[in-house]
Amino acid sequence: MKIDTSLYLVTSRYGESESVFLQKIEEACKNGVTLVQLREKELTTSAYYSLAQKVKNVTDYYQIPLIIDDRVDICLAVDASGVHIGDDELPVEVTRQLIGDKILGVSAKNVSQAQEAQMSGADYLGIGAMFSTTTKKDAQTTSFETLQQIAQEVSIPVVAIGGITEERITNFNHINIQGIAIVSEIMKASNIGEKVGQMRTKFTQLEGK
Repeated sequence: MKIDTSLYLVTSRYGESESVFLQKIEEACKNGVTLVQLREKELTTSAYYSLAQKVKNVTDYYQIPLIIDDRVDICLAVDASGVHIGDDELPVEVTRQLIGDKILGVSAKNVSQAQEAQMSGADYLGIGAMFSTTTKKDAQTTSFETLQQIAQEVSIPVVAIGGITEERITNFNHINIQGIAIVSEIMKASNIGEKVGQMRTKFTQLEGK
């Protein structure tokens, strides 16, 4: 399955209203993000389902795949494009059986986890956190050496995540990754459209992607 993972928006709400949240996602979709992951840790299942439907209306309009974080049930209920799971979720092979041919993203911390995820049916890998981040305070950072090793050992797209800012994109020069996942740098930007455009340009200019 061909997936454009180059500029991957992972959502986070910072106390704003639902309408502002949806507006931010639309601005990002309109200006060049290639995937959107809806990440909600605190919502009830009913509220998550309702929000996912509204986000999917936006992503569908701009023909951008919607990925649901962790929740296979929500992914299937709203017919999202796929789901992203971590190592504390269902096993990769079980998730693959449940979602069929939908997109399956898997978080990995080292080469063996990455290889196992690929063999079990992952379509892409999320690697990180590359830098310390307030989004996941307990996340251990991943070295650039490990990122490079993973990128060399798997054949599916590798996406770096965690504390990535516009200024830090150049740190990935000569590392063969297929995308960067961004949370606060986009969701907190004063001008989301401008920020998305600048980050996409910087990433496409990297050598050795």
